Amino acid sequence: MEGEWPPGGELLFYLTVSLLLQGRADTFTINCSGFDQYGVDPAAFQAVFDRKAFRPVINYSIPTHVNISFTLSAILEVDVRLQLLTSFLWINLMWDNPFISWNPEECVEVNKLTVSAENLWLPDIFIVESMDVDRAPTGLSAYVSSDGRIKYDRPVRVTSICNLDIFYFPFDQQNCTFTFTSFLYTVDSMLLGMEKEVWEITATSRDVIQTQGEWELLGINKATLKMLVGSNVYDQITFYVAIRRRPFLYVINLLVPSGFLMAIDAFSFFLPAESENRAPFKITLLLGYNVFLLLMNELLPASGTPLISVYFALCLSLMVLSLLETIFITYLLHLATTQPPPMPRWLHSLLLHCTNPMKCCPTAPQKGNKGLGLAPAHLPGLKEPVELVGKVPGPREAELNGCPESTRGQQEDEAQKQHLASLWVQFSHMMDTLLFLLYLIFMATFITSIIVLWST
Repeated sequence: MEGEWPPGGELLFYLTVSLLLQGRADTFTINCSGFDQYGVDPAAFQAVFDRKAFRPVINYSIPTHVNISFTLSAILEVDVRLQLLTSFLWINLMWDNPFISWNPEECVEVNKLTVSAENLWLPDIFIVESMDVDRAPTGLSAYVSSDGRIKYDRPVRVTSICNLDIFYFPFDQQNCTFTFTSFLYTVDSMLLGMEKEVWEITATSRDVIQTQGEWELLGINKATLKMLVGSNVYDQITFYVAIRRRPFLYVINLLVPSGFLMAIDAFSFFLPAESENRAPFKITLLLGYNVFLLLMNELLPASGTPLISVYFALCLSLMVLSLLETIFITYLLHLATTQPPPMPRWLHSLLLHCTNPMKCCPTAPQKGNKGLGLAPAHLPGLKEPVELVGKVPGPREAELNGCPESTRGQQEDEAQKQHLASLWVQFSHMMDTLLFLLYLIFMATFITSIIVLWST
C-alpha cells in the first residue's frame, strides 16, 4: 500500500536518524576527573569506543582527511625472477576524530594518551602493489591527543611487485612504487594527504635503514593521483622509491677474475707460434674460464639477459677464436716447413699493404708469388726458412756433382720455397698481431665501461 513502511524499515530509519542527531549534538568531551588519582577511566572513552564501527565525522557529507607517511627501514630481498621487492616499512597514519576532546588543564596536563587500536575506527589504507597478506602485528596502540587527533603507526613487511630492469647488472638502479589508497572509501568519504614532506621521509629512511648489504636507497618521490574504478573515484598517493645495487661484491667475484683470465690469454700471444706449449696453454685457460662461469653462475640473475652475460659470452668467444687461430697458425707453419702452397694474390696484396702500406701493390701476378719485394720475416724462435726447406748446394758443389742445369733448377725451386715459407710466416705473424690488438681494444672498452657505469 502506498505510503506504508516496508517490514523493519521504520525501525532502520529511526536508528539512522537517532545516530545522526546524536552525532550532531554531542562532541563527547572527555571527563577526566580522577586521572591524577586512579589513572585513566575506561568509561570516559566508552562512548567513543562504541562508535568504532562508523567513520568518525559529525556530518557524513564531509570526507575524512587521512595523512600518510612511511619509513623504509630495510630492503630485505629483490627477486628478479618473480619481479618482487620485499621491504620493511613503518607506516604512519594520522586523522581527526571530532568526538574526542578534553581540556589538558583539567586533566593534570595530559595532552596525549595511548589507546588500543582495536577500540578505534581505523582507515582501510593498503598498498596496491602488495602481493602478500598484511603481516602487521596485532595488539597495536594509537596515540590520541586532546584535540582529537589520532596517530597510528604500524610496522609491516611488504612484498610488492616491481618492474625490475637488470640490463646494467650489477650497476643497475631500480625504481619501485608504493601506492597507498583506500579499499572502501571514495573521494566523497576519504581524502589522502601527506604527514611529512618527501625529503623528510627520504632522510629518515636513510638514517634508520638497517640493511647494509646489496642495496642502497637513492631517493623517494611522490605523486598524488585519482583512481577510477567504474563510477567510483578513489584518492591515492604513489611513492617512487629509487634503489641502487652495491656492485663491489660482483666486481670482485665476477669481473676481476674474468679480466685476469682475459689478460693472461692476451699475453699468451708472446709465446712463439711454433711452440708446442701455446695451444695446450690456451686450452687450459679455456677450460678454466668455463669452470669459473659454472661456479659464479649463482651470482648472476636467474632471468633476463644482463650486459654482464653478453660480456662473458664475448670473452668466451674471443678465447675460442684465439685457440682456433693458434691451431690454424700451427698448421700453416707445418706446411711452410714441408711444402708451402702458393699464396693467393688478394691475400698477398693484403699482407703487402699491412707490412708496408707506402709500397704500391704489384700490377700483375707472378708465378709462385716470386719477386714481389717482401723481405723474409719470421716469428721469434722460428728457424730460418732456408733451414726449414733444406740446405741449397753451392755452385762449386754443383760443378763437382756434374749436374749444373739440374742444380740451377733446384736452386730456383728452393729459393721459391724459401720465399713462400717467408710469406706464410709473415701472414701468421700478422694474424697474431691483429688478434692481439682485438684483445687490447676489447679489454680497454671493458675497463672504460666499468668506470663509466660505476661512476654514474
